Amino acid sequence: MPRLRRTRLALLPSASGLWYMSQSKPAEARELMCSGALLFFSHGQQNSASDLSMLVLESLEKAEVEVADELLESLAKLFSLMDPNSPERVAFVSRALKWSSGGSGKLGHPRLHQLLALTLWKEQNYCESRYHFLHSSDGEGCANMLVEYATSRGFRSEVDMFVAQAVLQYVPFAVLPWLAWPPGARGWPLSRALSGLSRTFLCLKNKSSASVVFTTYTQKHPSIENGPPFVQPLLNFIWFLLLAVDGGKLTVFTVLCEQYQPSLRRDPMYNEYLDRIGQLFFGVPPKQTSSYGGLLGNLLSSLMGSSEQEGEDSQDDSSPIELD
Repeated sequence: MPRLRRTRLALLPSASGLWYMSQSKPAEARELMCSGALLFFSHGQQNSASDLSMLVLESLEKAEVEVADELLESLAKLFSLMDPNSPERVAFVSRALKWSSGGSGKLGHPRLHQLLALTLWKEQNYCESRYHFLHSSDGEGCANMLVEYATSRGFRSEVDMFVAQAVLQYVPFAVLPWLAWPPGARGWPLSRALSGLSRTFLCLKNKSSASVVFTTYTQKHPSIENGPPFVQPLLNFIWFLLLAVDGGKLTVFTVLCEQYQPSLRRDPMYNEYLDRIGQLFFGVPPKQTSSYGGLLGNLLSSLMGSSEQEGEDSQDDSSPIELD
């Protein structure tokens, strides 16, 4: 190690010294720890830099510091410099997201999710990037990333499935993205790569971001012709579904699911996502064993059970798809 580098690193307090300093002057100690971590990263000292990065987080946790954009950007910067394959990075992002939630029990601050998503996108780690975009409210950024993801890693026949997953799919546990599509595995079947993920973007009741993702993706993907309507039936289904969510009519939702079953059968998870959407937006009761079986049976049972309550409204719903 060059003499100048050794001298500069030796000027940093020990980790224990920084910890004790953080008890009396937490802000100053945190700034020093962050600067020290950046210095270690610049010299390729990953272990020392990661240790200091964790101390930065510990300082934020113990001092109960309020979440601020400046702090989120500092944490995202430290994350971006960590070795993508290191276990320390996984531990760091987990704790950072927990702190950024402010004890609300949510999955992290949207701004931090956005910054993490951008870093992972630059690393071409599209699956993890998508997870964080879905929690960031940055629908346009998510769509642009998905266009790159689809064109570089997917088959032409899957262009509609990428955006359908983004609109319908939501990952409930932060560990799951690491189990999904391996970066560099071009053409890995979507149904296989995403079969372990169990909720939807619409299940977050984030309809506005879902609409932005869909509109931006379909406008910018080079293989999708101008629409709606679209050549791909699955894209037409998503378009109609977003319109139906605004109306909240169960009959419209039911007919859509019936008419587009050939497209929905491309991924066995779609009907499970739609079960949840039906519960949140259309008053469908939780899934039960039905003589009809599956999603359609659940919807038909719900329709028959609610026919008396609909009363006069049943005439208004007689036209299967009133999306105005």
